[in-house]
Amino acid sequence: MDALHRHHAVVEDRVRCDKAMGLANLPSQRWEVNRGWMVAANTAHDLDAWLRLLTLHDQEALEVAEPVTMCYRFYHLTARLTRHLAIDRSWPWAEVFTTVWQRLAALPLLR
Repeated sequence: MDALHRHHAVVEDRVRCDKAMGLANLPSQRWEVNRGWMVAANTAHDLDAWLRLLTLHDQEALEVAEPVTMCYRFYHLTARLTRHLAIDRSWPWAEVFTTVWQRLAALPLLR
């Protein structure tokens, strides 16, 4: 019984993350628009899960962080990079970002 409840908690956690990635607010009354929105939200959730699995496995603060926390600490960095073209060394997550970037660059290419 305990294993069943633990598995259900994991499923509920994934649903909560899907909602945080954009499935909570569908943008239109039309099915075609919402279908595209759902694909984008599910792709974002998949990318988030793979990033955590492949690169954040030893970063406890980010490995299990909520999507809002990941956005604040990590995902918004691309906007900072496009403006300043460099990572500010005083930014508290700069070292984690460079580690993640190096780990992603070291992954073998699939051919």
